[in-house]
Amino acid sequence: MSTNTAALGSALLPRHLAVLLLASVATLFAGNHVAARLAFDEGTGLLLAVLVRSAVALTVLVALFLWQGKRLSLPAGTGHWQLLAGLMVAIQSLCLYSAVARIPVVVALLLMNTFPIQLALLTWALGGPRPTLRAALIMAAILAGLVVVLDVPAWLANPEALGPQWLPGVAFGLAAAAAFSCALWITEHHLGEVGSTLRSLLTMLTVFVMMIVAGALQLVPGGMALPASPSGWGALVALALLYSVAFSVLFISVPRLEMARNAPVMNVEPVASLLLGYLVLGQMLSGMQLIGGAIVLGGIVVLSLSPR
Repeated sequence: MSTNTAALGSALLPRHLAVLLLASVATLFAGNHVAARLAFDEGTGLLLAVLVRSAVALTVLVALFLWQGKRLSLPAGTGHWQLLAGLMVAIQSLCLYSAVARIPVVVALLLMNTFPIQLALLTWALGGPRPTLRAALIMAAILAGLVVVLDVPAWLANPEALGPQWLPGVAFGLAAAAAFSCALWITEHHLGEVGSTLRSLLTMLTVFVMMIVAGALQLVPGGMALPASPSGWGALVALALLYSVAFSVLFISVPRLEMARNAPVMNVEPVASLLLGYLVLGQMLSGMQLIGGAIVLGGIVVLSLSPR
């Protein structure tokens, strides 16, 4: 048992590198959302955006798989877990964009970024270590900072401002977080023996196929609409490239990132989205939003410096 533990420990990235990698991935995802907002404003369908980004990511992963000379073979007993992980990521994609279609993007991102808390609780419920009081307090502080930086109290004071689909949008956002946390748990606990490139390739292939099925069944109204301008096409290409890089890095590296411990770092994504929104979309940050961003970043720093 000590040999296996030592091997696992040596496979994990140093804590500071894991935190830096996750923060970088979160920033790439934030750029993807900003590009998606630009694409949607130009009439791009939500489902088309998922299809294009999945196709680009799948192309990259196939090229990497062939270059590495990997074999298309799954270890015994992992096939159903691989399929389930892919389905969870597909559900997460559909639910997140369904939330974006019903409520403001930043609210959808706040709901999505509850996944580290859901992942920690899921890990605990399924026999993993219980979150320490310190970790729980840090996660609570990060979540509180997100509430401030996204100005949630103002929206809650006037729910009608979010539109008639507010409750379904909130439900879709929370469901996206739940599906993503399940995908991460499955990947970390049941797909460690599957080659990282093959695992990511099959996950993205499942997402791609499920999006085609969703389009055929017209589950997302207007989801296949084409961009109405060159800038819309450019934004569509940008979101696909940003997403494919972020997805590939995350799912190839996830077994070495100890996600149940480090996943809260991904909460930097909404803050990065607001900053990129200011630079790209001209959206202004209020003083309270800056304070909330400082709380989130402070929580991430404390988490990264924590010895456990």
